[in-house]
Amino acid sequence: MSDSLPATPRPSLVRWATLFYGGLAAAALGWNAWAGTPWAFVDAAARAEGVRWLGDASLGLGVGALVVVVSRGITRTEWGERVSRELGRAIGPLRAGESLWLAAVSGFAEEAFFRGALQPRVGWLAASVLFGLAHLAPSRALLPWTGFAIAAGGILGGLYAATGNLLAPVLAHAFVNALNLRWLSRRYGNS
Repeated sequence: MSDSLPATPRPSLVRWATLFYGGLAAAALGWNAWAGTPWAFVDAAARAEGVRWLGDASLGLGVGALVVVVSRGITRTEWGERVSRELGRAIGPLRAGESLWLAAVSGFAEEAFFRGALQPRVGWLAASVLFGLAHLAPSRALLPWTGFAIAAGGILGGLYAATGNLLAPVLAHAFVNALNLRWLSRRYGNS
């Protein structure tokens, strides 16, 4: 399938998302700097231990792949198909590079904020619920997506707690978003 898109006069999703996620990441980093806490680690002890690059990256990508498989399975249900169609229409057509960029900035910014800044302060469950509520859309058809986001937030928060750092949750989140944004855009973006 070609990566050429029809010319449509719509505001750039990529531009607005970059601004939004840049602000979210800045808020997370600034909050932790102001509080004197490590932004990429659960606590000072985890920072001293450091990142296990291969293990944490492998865990994040493996969990991300599992979430993609589950999400694709959900799309085979009636409500899953309806949610996918609504999300794909909202996203619209995206090129592969746009999908990758959106996945990278959203994965980093949301994890820096919800796991790196919020979870150590409010706990795993509250951060997971707030993550899901941040994905609340004004359409009743998209309410199951909010539930899925709460569950995904719980999984990402578990990765953060288990590894002590943001590498695994950022990679899992970005992996899920990269594959699912591209899939939704190609399947429903021109609807």
